[in-house]
Amino acid sequence: MTKTQKTTALKKQKTSGGFSSLMAILTIVISLIAGVLIFKYIFGDPGNFVDNDPNAEPIDGNLMGTVYKGGFIVPILVAINIIIIIFSIERFVTLSMAKGRGRIDSFVGKIKDLLASKQIDTAIAECDKQRGSLANVVRAGLEKYSHVQGDAGMNKEQKVESLKKELEEATSLELPMLSKNLVILSTCASIATLIGLIGTVMGMIKSFAAMSQGAPDTAQLATGISEALINTFFGIMGSTIAIIMYNFFSTKIDSMTYSIDEASFTIVQDFSSSN
Repeated sequence: MTKTQKTTALKKQKTSGGFSSLMAILTIVISLIAGVLIFKYIFGDPGNFVDNDPNAEPIDGNLMGTVYKGGFIVPILVAINIIIIIFSIERFVTLSMAKGRGRIDSFVGKIKDLLASKQIDTAIAECDKQRGSLANVVRAGLEKYSHVQGDAGMNKEQKVESLKKELEEATSLELPMLSKNLVILSTCASIATLIGLIGTVMGMIKSFAAMSQGAPDTAQLATGISEALINTFFGIMGSTIAIIMYNFFSTKIDSMTYSIDEASFTIVQDFSSSN
């Protein structure tokens, strides 16, 4: 089998990587549009305001109308929160697929036992059952194990290096998929707070402008305070959710990466000691 054929075979085994770059961009654009529509037609519904006038004050106790008074920054923050939710779901589904079937530690332990008893074919069959990123890497390593084991044209060191290279190539196909789109969550965690702060500052400017007059304009003062607090709320909420989800997924990825490294080391050590 040529190198190109091997690479193609590995790509076929690679676990699905979730949203493509184009899909991610479309998701962000659609989220921004959804944020504007929610702001205009749900928060800005005339029924939320006195005399059915969105320019008037919200009806007492009407949360939707109060949020609408947060100003034009609100739809941006709503869109960011939607983006965070969508990509959190996307990462959860993708990492669940990458995890495969059953417990990873049990799978690694089973592979170790099968290698110790030289049941390579059975170990490959277990990889086919597991169907995760770890299983893909282990399967590639085991197939290479079987191939180089009977290759009389290579010495032991060449065989070991060839096995290591195969495991590294298989790992390099899987790891980018695991961390894909996490940068979107980390970016949202940062900009949600900053955009919320912009809305807060703008609201406070309006409030101080209302108080600077001889007789404070209570309506303008209330609008400014609402804008400041609503934007602060949405910004902090989005940032908090994004940080929690980013750290959660990062921990899962680190655990899977450690399992891949452990399994790869086991395969190489077993080959080195048995040849």
